[in-house]
Amino acid sequence: MTRIIMHGCNGKMGQVISEIVSNDETAKIVAGIDMIDNKLNEYPVFTDLNDCKVEADVIIDFTTAKAVDRLFEYAISRKLPLVLCTTGLSEEQINQISEVSKEIPVLRSANMSLGVNTLITLAKMAAQVFAKAGFDIEIVEKHHNQKVDAPSGTALAIAEAINETLNNEYEYKYARNEERKKRDKKEIGLHAVRGGTIVGEHNVYFAGIDEVVELTHVAQSKAVFANGAVEAAKYLAHQNKGLYNMENVIRDTVL
Repeated sequence: MTRIIMHGCNGKMGQVISEIVSNDETAKIVAGIDMIDNKLNEYPVFTDLNDCKVEADVIIDFTTAKAVDRLFEYAISRKLPLVLCTTGLSEEQINQISEVSKEIPVLRSANMSLGVNTLITLAKMAAQVFAKAGFDIEIVEKHHNQKVDAPSGTALAIAEAINETLNNEYEYKYARNEERKKRDKKEIGLHAVRGGTIVGEHNVYFAGIDEVVELTHVAQSKAVFANGAVEAAKYLAHQNKGLYNMENVIRDTVL
């Protein structure tokens, strides 16, 4: 049984994770941490991080960037593995993650979905074949109209994974309307669509002469991210200190 502390338990994702874990016989949320305790959870909730002294195996974090610095200190002090799902971290915080991982296991991915991370693996494999054949590479992502960042962190992660596979020889093109010219062969186009209540969709196109290969992932609810976070927590609870991502989870527990 993996004992989990849910940091940000009363946020949207925290509540989705709480519901998923309540139906999981191999995991249990033993405590929650949130600025507001609405008394609706089946586990104790602490409004101050340092007041939580409940025994646990791992922390899942779905909060805000401003809460992460104290969380790092707390996790290190208690030697608790940390699944870091919060986005929008500063460059300084991202650099700090490497230091924290020298003390405890830390898992961080731009997207916690098992499906998205499998898509990234497939995109890397496809890029090795299609780039050599002269195919153009384009990424289109779609999200709800409340999302403020564009392109999404997941789209950037896909592009970076592909580019790393191709020895970082490609440039990223974010807006084609800024200049009128043919696309460069050594570029990856990134395009963002915002509208309605789209949870998340990512499409990777490899376009060659007279043929197009498309890889697509569609998230139909936030549960896909929550499920990934729970699987990550079960995995990380048994790891040694170091930096991990969802590729590790897929490779070591699914494949």
